Amino acid sequence: MGRLGTAVRHAGTAGILAILLVLALGLAASWNAAASLRSNQQARANAVMDRDTSLAEAAVRTEVHRYLDSLRVVAAAVGSHETLTFDDFATTTAPLRDAGLPGATSLVFVVPAGDSQLEEVQGYWRDRGVTGLDLTAKGSGREHLFVIFSRPLDGVPTTAPGTDLSQSAEPAAALNESRRSGAPAVSDTYVLLRDRSLPIAKQQLSFALAAPVYGNPTPAGTKTFKGWVVLGLRGQNFVGGVLDAATQGKVDADLWADNGVGQDTRVAFLHRIPDTDLRREVTIPIANRHWRLVLAAESGRLAGLSGPANTAPLAVGAGGTLLTLLVVVMLWALAGGRARAENRVIAATAELREAERTARRQVALLNGILDRISDGVGVVDEHGAFLVHNPAAKAMLGLDADATGMDAWQSHYGIYRPDGRTEFPTADLPLVRALDGESTDGIEMVIRNAGRPDGTLLSVSGRPLDVDGRRGAIAVFHDITEIREREGDLTAFAGIVAHDLKNPLTVIAAHAEMAHDAIAALQSSAPLADGARDALVAGLRDAGASLERVSAGVVRMRRLIDDLLAYTTARDAPLRTQPLDLGGLVAEVVAERVNHLAVRPDIYVGPLPWVDADPVLLRHVLDNLIGNALKYVRPGRVPKVDVSASPAGPGWVRVEVADRGIGVPDADKPHVFESFHRAHTGQAYGGTGLGLAICRRVIDRHGGSITVVDNPGGGSRFSFTLPGAPVALEPPAQLAQAYL
Repeated sequence: MGRLGTAVRHAGTAGILAILLVLALGLAASWNAAASLRSNQQARANAVMDRDTSLAEAAVRTEVHRYLDSLRVVAAAVGSHETLTFDDFATTTAPLRDAGLPGATSLVFVVPAGDSQLEEVQGYWRDRGVTGLDLTAKGSGREHLFVIFSRPLDGVPTTAPGTDLSQSAEPAAALNESRRSGAPAVSDTYVLLRDRSLPIAKQQLSFALAAPVYGNPTPAGTKTFKGWVVLGLRGQNFVGGVLDAATQGKVDADLWADNGVGQDTRVAFLHRIPDTDLRREVTIPIANRHWRLVLAAESGRLAGLSGPANTAPLAVGAGGTLLTLLVVVMLWALAGGRARAENRVIAATAELREAERTARRQVALLNGILDRISDGVGVVDEHGAFLVHNPAAKAMLGLDADATGMDAWQSHYGIYRPDGRTEFPTADLPLVRALDGESTDGIEMVIRNAGRPDGTLLSVSGRPLDVDGRRGAIAVFHDITEIREREGDLTAFAGIVAHDLKNPLTVIAAHAEMAHDAIAALQSSAPLADGARDALVAGLRDAGASLERVSAGVVRMRRLIDDLLAYTTARDAPLRTQPLDLGGLVAEVVAERVNHLAVRPDIYVGPLPWVDADPVLLRHVLDNLIGNALKYVRPGRVPKVDVSASPAGPGWVRVEVADRGIGVPDADKPHVFESFHRAHTGQAYGGTGLGLAICRRVIDRHGGSITVVDNPGGGSRFSFTLPGAPVALEPPAQLAQAYL
């Protein structure tokens, strides 16, 4: 019995230890699974929060830049009027009423005046349509800033003409900064003068956006400062109009900016979530200021895990614990019989496995959210094998089967450049670049295969991944086919608007020409007395000079409309590439440029190859570069231009246009391809500042690049790259031409 008792005791001890071991393992497994599930939920919430933060930042940045761009356009249009009147200002600013500018209150035209200039400035603007203008200066001994014209944008009466903005330090500082820099400026936050009569509860912190207005260049190339156009922007209305749509009510937002004494002040907010546990903060540069955007959200609501889904980790842990306790009880109850105990342990193990499968199904259910988002997502390992390809990505790519290996991606999926014809190089694909450690954004490509026979235009962004020391990459796909179609509709609309704008210019030019002919007829009419004839001749001479200014203004306006239309076309028009004889196209452009000239320039055209390009858009590039080479020369010098070409890598051609003109200053080279940038504003050379911007847009759309460097011996050398013709074509019969 002693031995038997000892054996029983030993067996009992071993059984208890086994039961305790099962209990510990079951509890650890259950709550580890719950912790893992909760960690995945939190990671998803953080990813969504980062995405919403980027969307909110982009929405604020894009919208404010749209306001500033509108101010630049209005300032340029106002400055183009030789004698600005109330009707001119009203006509110029009329489109802003329907521009959809959230938070915008009014647009005003402001001029400066010293204490001794009040009567002169007041009389000047009364003569131009502001009959009741009364300039009442606030204070003395400083420059005053008076409102002359105003355009309401929110349906409420605007700041009255004659109001002195210098009484408020914030807008005055913004106007002075704008005049100093020659660019739009944003004020510190303050309460608008027009809102200070409202109850405190209805007042909003706001901003003043100012852009300088310059007149047309003088013969000496200088510009006359005329004043400012100023846009009032209410902060709360702006944030509500912009961020409400961007965040879809899932994120709280606070916008902070400096006030007039340099303190960080909350300008506006959107608060709809009672309890938040995620927070992001970004700084947004706006002109000469920096705004701070603070976003907050509740992780469960942000990741779509409210309700039962948010309690899934607790359910997994509690279920696993309950199941573990059940197994322990079963083991304890069956400890007296080894066979029965073994059988019940097997049953309990089966139940544990079923519980694990249940937990995995719950995790898969949560991961299904990824499968239902509209953006495509693809993840590859360091060897280029796809680990994740969600349904949206497969739908966009048109194929369910993944390619094996990076070298097969282009042929398998049918990946082309935006022109739809040039094969996309494997080394330039976003996922390949991400595997090399390079992040990319908004890379456009066309997918055309059996599943997508009509082709789909995608915007792809890639990012490198590093998980536990293993390299990988992730790409996000966005279908922008419909967006490009809408842009095409907008381009057609821009062409119609340009045509309608040119019609009144044609009428003005015709009437000016008829008036000029009438004046010439009067000058040659029957003789008058000497005194009367001298008076008549002097009057007709002044009238003729005015008509010449009118005609010159019509020409400038027509050129601006043409350049704006070409700028829009270069960006949005469909790209129709074809094998193109570059030499023949250059010959046509040169002939159009020089055949009407009395003094023929020295132009050399070397052997030029065939390229794969859009003939209409490429003509814009060549016409701008050759036209600039002929225009920007020193007085009295005969222009000299060389056009040549050379290989630029497999399948690419480099074209160069060199001149012996005045060149591009070093300070302007980084900006010369930007919109409305002119490198020689202080000299008597005409232009809108859009020509080189059009060139860059066209070359970018062909997948090439354009640069400018100094030409040895003087002048500039512009070079750009284009795809070579996909088939071997004979070069033009006349390989080299010299136009003398």
